[in-house]
Amino acid sequence: MYEKFYRLSEKKLFAIIQLREHLMIRFNTKFITTVAVAALAMFSSPNLDAQDLRVGAGKNVGGMIVFVAQGKGIFAKHGLNTKVVVRKTGAALTKSLAAGEIDFAPATFTNLPVALEKGIKLKGVVGYVGGHFNSPTSDGNIGIVARGKGINSLKDLKGKKVGVKFGSAGDLYLQEILRKNGMSKRDIKRINVSPSSYVSTIDSGGVDAVVAWEPSLTSALDKIKGSKLISRGGGHVCFCAGMHGKPEVVYKDRKRTQAFVDAMAEAAHFLRDPKNADEVAEIGSRFLRGTAPSLVKRSIKHIVYDARIGGGTMAAFKASVKLLIAQKKMKKPYDPARYLDTSFVDDTIKRHPAWFSDIK
Repeated sequence: MYEKFYRLSEKKLFAIIQLREHLMIRFNTKFITTVAVAALAMFSSPNLDAQDLRVGAGKNVGGMIVFVAQGKGIFAKHGLNTKVVVRKTGAALTKSLAAGEIDFAPATFTNLPVALEKGIKLKGVVGYVGGHFNSPTSDGNIGIVARGKGINSLKDLKGKKVGVKFGSAGDLYLQEILRKNGMSKRDIKRINVSPSSYVSTIDSGGVDAVVAWEPSLTSALDKIKGSKLISRGGGHVCFCAGMHGKPEVVYKDRKRTQAFVDAMAEAAHFLRDPKNADEVAEIGSRFLRGTAPSLVKRSIKHIVYDARIGGGTMAAFKASVKLLIAQKKMKKPYDPARYLDTSFVDDTIKRHPAWFSDIK
């Protein structure tokens, strides 16, 4: 048995050396160090037979917990051989999840309840983005950017073309903030715009304003001459999401699910530590091609990264459902307990309180 283990370890060590030599040709030393740490963490794990896991994430800085867990080798440390699958929208992630292409994926509370009401079966096990654990609203990473003379407030958007992805968290934010200012979507010309086209659409004059989330929000302000921030956050909606999977995936191997939740919690703790800001920004830039580390660094300061789910999360979920019913996107309330399972993250909190010591 020991001879077999020795041969296996020798092969893995040789593979690491080969990987490092290959990367020296193509990448810088800093990146090599990160990959080497991830590889060593995986191969030094007590579980020699790492479990395969496919994790989905959105193509924005909302997915930073996943990116850090992968980039820092934290998934590997917890015995998970993880493939991260990045999709442009929540709808695309849900489609991949339903097709069995990924095991866990996020979806925001501002549109997920609609899918749940229609019958999709999912179990949320760990936080992905947003301050839902402590507040029913968390929208500091959403805002409205306008371009053009005479647009200095929400009231000035009347009759203007406003770009937003229909059915998104940004769309719910727009309609709610308009309502609170005595307006409705009928007072503007609402244009359906893909998140990847937010900046180019307003820059080209296709719209007068755009509702965007990070990093597109900060990017628009950087790149578009004469642009201005009309609104950011304000406690109107919960741009929040948990990571979920099909029940048969979540409960088939509870040990694997627990390892996944543990890794997410540890990565979130690393991400929140200010001294890791530069390294976190570099990791984010690698997963979000075309996004400079400096933009990642400035964008994530507007976002809450908390792996916890609990009573506050359920309250945030209910608040989102109430808004969706008011906008006639849902017919009736949906009990969040049917979706959320806090047992995994509760276990993580008990075993690793230090990972949550910096947050209330």
